Amino acid sequence: MEWLYGRNVVKTVLGGGARRRPHRLAATLAALDAVAELVPDDLPVDTVSARQLDGLLGTREHQGVALSVDSYPYVDPRELLERSLLVVLDEVTDPHNLGAAARSALAAGAGGLVVPKHRSAHVTPAAVKASAGMLEHLPVGRVTNVAAFLRQAREAGFWVYGAAADAAVTYLEADLAGRVVLVAGAEGRGLRPLVARSCDVLLAIPMAPPVESLNVGVALALLLYEARRQREAAASHGDTGGGR
Repeated sequence: MEWLYGRNVVKTVLGGGARRRPHRLAATLAALDAVAELVPDDLPVDTVSARQLDGLLGTREHQGVALSVDSYPYVDPRELLERSLLVVLDEVTDPHNLGAAARSALAAGAGGLVVPKHRSAHVTPAAVKASAGMLEHLPVGRVTNVAAFLRQAREAGFWVYGAAADAAVTYLEADLAGRVVLVAGAEGRGLRPLVARSCDVLLAIPMAPPVESLNVGVALALLLYEARRQREAAASHGDTGGGR
């Protein structure tokens, strides 16, 4: 059990379709008024002060409301290989970057996200808050070995594209209309060498100097929306795209 917080997050979970079931709501009077129409009749509600929430959650970013839910239900990564567009984060440790990446992935139509089990941000309340609650709708899998998962994806028919600032090919030159995995690493360090070698193609995002890199969430948003643009263009011409 854990507490999610933030008005958008709570509204998302209470609004239906979320991956976790709510068990209890704690809110200030003002925040309770803001979410009241979504609160089920059988959900226990505690009216609390903002200071009490500060102590309960260890943060002041709760906006006056928190929701007790089950632990996040990670999916088997092999299930995600049935989708057509996936995102993999290679040792991205900042939960805010994970949240931003998840929000972009869901908005662009990705079928799921994969993170390493170790040395990586996971689906914590902070990450859910950063995603504006969208992590509650996006399937996320954890893998022991990112490179091994990418090899499995290639065997399943995916083309694997990694984001790399010094790549010779730009993301605008890549064919992203088929079954695709987009891989991004931590800001500054980028992809680990073995992970980079496990990609079919490395893609750069052209940038004007002196900028040398983008936040991982921003970089992924560009790649994801180019993939979405290409998919929509292919669909309008009757070409659904394919794998390898």
